[in-house]
Amino acid sequence: MSTQTTGLLSIIFTPISLVYSLLSKYFRFVGYLFPFVPRLWGWLTTSNMGGTTGRRITSGRRPLNPRDTAARFLREFEEEYGTHNLPFFENGYAQAYDLAKKDLKFLLVVLVSPEHDETSSFIRDTMLAPEVVNFIRNPENNIILWAGNVQDSEAYQVSAALNCTKFPFAALIVHTPQVSSTAMSIASRIPGLITPAEFVSKLRQGIQQHSEPLSRARAQRAEAQASRNLRQEQDSAYERSLAQDRERARKKREEAERKAKEEKDALERQEALEREARNLEQWRRWRASSLPAEPNSDMKDVVRISLRMPSGDRVVRRFAPDADLEELYAFVECYDALRSEEASEGPVVEPVGFTHEYKFQLVSPMPREVFDVKDGGSIKKRNGRSGNLIVERTDVESDEEEDEE
Repeated sequence: MSTQTTGLLSIIFTPISLVYSLLSKYFRFVGYLFPFVPRLWGWLTTSNMGGTTGRRITSGRRPLNPRDTAARFLREFEEEYGTHNLPFFENGYAQAYDLAKKDLKFLLVVLVSPEHDETSSFIRDTMLAPEVVNFIRNPENNIILWAGNVQDSEAYQVSAALNCTKFPFAALIVHTPQVSSTAMSIASRIPGLITPAEFVSKLRQGIQQHSEPLSRARAQRAEAQASRNLRQEQDSAYERSLAQDRERARKKREEAERKAKEEKDALERQEALEREARNLEQWRRWRASSLPAEPNSDMKDVVRISLRMPSGDRVVRRFAPDADLEELYAFVECYDALRSEEASEGPVVEPVGFTHEYKFQLVSPMPREVFDVKDGGSIKKRNGRSGNLIVERTDVESDEEEDEE
């Protein structure tokens, strides 16, 4: 280009450049004073912009939650194209995205726009082609299929996030562990109308490129899960063993406490029996010392009683005419003490806190009559001047029960 031409262009564009610079500074100043103006201008230009890219379609569709939006898309899809075998994910994009990342699967995103003439051909000839359906449904390919209508808010946002430049549009998204532990990347982009063979080829190529890293990631996850399961089993086994040890310790402690209680109770019973025997022996010696002496046979109205003891011995004893029946019972109770030398020793006091109870009864043989000490009365009044009585023990059953125990 000649020097004259260059100078001429410089003269022409210099004023334009100057005006552009002034306007830019003016708009920046206005934007600084009124921050909402740039956002308002951007919204107006975006809402009224034509073309197939970067355009928000205002179709008046009622916004729904992700699950209901997916259900509406499937309903409209079947109304338009009939029954099919495509395994659409029946929830929102975020749920499908998280599931693909969690299960290490490929997420196939299909975005369509009803305003484009190629949409119907793409779905009928490509997406519903048997080879495409079979490839997507093949479990070995690990594909989760999510589709949306860009007239819906969620699908429109997905198209913006994937930098969609042409409809219909498909993208294969996969976890890329070689980038980071949470990274998800686009393995293959398929914009516009394409044949079923080419569609499957692009999907297969994207899957093959990322199969090896995914296999390693699956193996690492499986190993980590196996380690977690092993730790859980070990923890569970340890907890079970600990629980068994605690149970054994509890039973052992309870058994020791039971034995200690039994030993304590047995000792207390033995001490009570020994104390009872000592008190009874002391009471017998005390009562024997307080019994009146046997009256002479020449005393008037003397009462003569013949007693057959539990041992089989027969004892004859005389009592004063006014002697109480309890004196006869006391004689039987203290018979052994009266025969021993202890009865002749010094005075014996009555045991403190001891309540004596006669554990026998006096019975006349024929006719049988029980002379109960609780009924009181004198010996003469109850039995006459003479009589034969049998000493029957009343504590035989309790003694037998104690022997059995």
